[in-house]
Amino acid sequence: MSLPLLDRVFQAVQQLPRAASEQLRGTHADPLMPTIDRLDDAIVLHRDRAISWLVTIVIGALAFTLRIINLSRPSNLVFDETYYAKDAWTLLHLGYEGSWPKDANDQIVAGVTDIFTDAPSFIVHPQLGKWLIASGEYVFGMNSFGWRIASVVFGTLLVMATIRMARRLSRSTLVGAMAGLFITVDGLSFVMSRIALLDIFEAAFTVMAVACMVADRDWFRHKLAGYLRANGLTDLQGGYGPLLLWRPWRWTAGLMFGLAIGTKWNAMYVLAAMGIMAVVYDVSSRRTAGASTKAFKSLFLDAPMAFISMVVTAGLVYVATWWSWLTTDGGWGRDYGSKHPDDFWVRHFGDALGSLAYYHREIYAFHTGEWIAEQTHVYEANPMTWLFMGRVIGIDAVNDIQPGVDGCTASSGDTCLRVISGAGTPLLWWCVLVAIVIGLGLWWLGRDWRFAVPLVAGLTPWLMWFPNADRPLFFFYAIMIIPFTATVLAMVLGKILGPAEAGARRRRGAQIVGTVVLAIVANFWFIYPILTDQLMTRTMWSARMWFPSWI
Repeated sequence: MSLPLLDRVFQAVQQLPRAASEQLRGTHADPLMPTIDRLDDAIVLHRDRAISWLVTIVIGALAFTLRIINLSRPSNLVFDETYYAKDAWTLLHLGYEGSWPKDANDQIVAGVTDIFTDAPSFIVHPQLGKWLIASGEYVFGMNSFGWRIASVVFGTLLVMATIRMARRLSRSTLVGAMAGLFITVDGLSFVMSRIALLDIFEAAFTVMAVACMVADRDWFRHKLAGYLRANGLTDLQGGYGPLLLWRPWRWTAGLMFGLAIGTKWNAMYVLAAMGIMAVVYDVSSRRTAGASTKAFKSLFLDAPMAFISMVVTAGLVYVATWWSWLTTDGGWGRDYGSKHPDDFWVRHFGDALGSLAYYHREIYAFHTGEWIAEQTHVYEANPMTWLFMGRVIGIDAVNDIQPGVDGCTASSGDTCLRVISGAGTPLLWWCVLVAIVIGLGLWWLGRDWRFAVPLVAGLTPWLMWFPNADRPLFFFYAIMIIPFTATVLAMVLGKILGPAEAGARRRRGAQIVGTVVLAIVANFWFIYPILTDQLMTRTMWSARMWFPSWI
């Protein structure tokens, strides 16, 4: 393909990213602005760096406090904690996931925790998330607080990472704060931060990885601007510019993606999508710097290094997350290599890695096989319904508590109950749905690159489930979506708010934005009892179940 034709093709692709030098106020960078200033537009982030970190810490502290209150209630293993909390405990003691007797859950609640055996258990997710759960169990013991505290910590980190990502995208600490507040008061994020499942760890690592990708874009453009200054140039004048092999934010993104995939595999789809965007942004940045058609050399110079720093790094980190399985002998399938020395992977990579490759084939077969496709679950939810909360999930429930029992004050004919529902904050999710449509328009029609990042990062882990919709899927998987889509909402609200000097328009915008934020916070407090195992009458519970599909 000739360079002129390639240039025309890329001009179409370049509708995706568009540099923005001002805070999120509904305007774009002036294309007539000096090239160096356009490249170095992230300098506005330095103006309130200290304040931004204070905001991040304060909102993070709020999220942590909300999540840790009554964390140990209920004291029993809820939902899939029955797998992960017990797997984590055996990892601590065996280095791999062991087996438990059928009545293990009751015995654990009674304080008997040494009843596992060294017989290996076939598990279908990587080990890292369970090791994180195990860290809490190591410090606090095999109890409900111990197996949940790591989720609280990473739920808080998720909030803080979202703030930093949204701030850098929007060039606005206020927008970042709104995004973080939305995750703080999102019901799904809240619940997933208080139970010992893997998804909160995966979401936190993924947001950190994407935040690093956004930081890398700014870092690269800053280096290009520095190159122009150092050489007394107004632009690259058709040259390629410096080849930067060491890009710390991109290597860090690879590390974070490796940790995310080491928790659950589906994070690899976000890695693939963001890897493509990284290449597009490299070419775009060089074109902005004045590289003209030579910017396409980035496909042969920058792109391979991007693959190494992100994909190869992520792969190495992923393998490293299996270290305890690799360095012990008792894990499921660990003896495959010794029994099959002629296996391709065993011959070329050795006993341990060859056995790990076999294990992964078996895990993949489980996730894609006929058995799981034939399963059903009362709370399964087609991904088509996730964005508008068509079917939430029940995490735990104690029903039909009679008046006078456990403090129940229900009137005659009514009873009480305690539930934990994996439900998002409805007003937040519905506002997000509108914001996604607006954000797509601002990206494609307004050519605003800032909306591309959270939309691609958020919708990728949603769309990837559609080919697998024949198996039971659950709403709580959407924890991978909401940090990014809540960021889109915060950015759209930033557009509505407008610039500080806009006078009456700013006041009207502030009224709209303030109303939306307060309504979302109030909605969270209204559904708080169904998120936290609180005692309610059935009448109170029904008032929070707005649709039959939520029951």
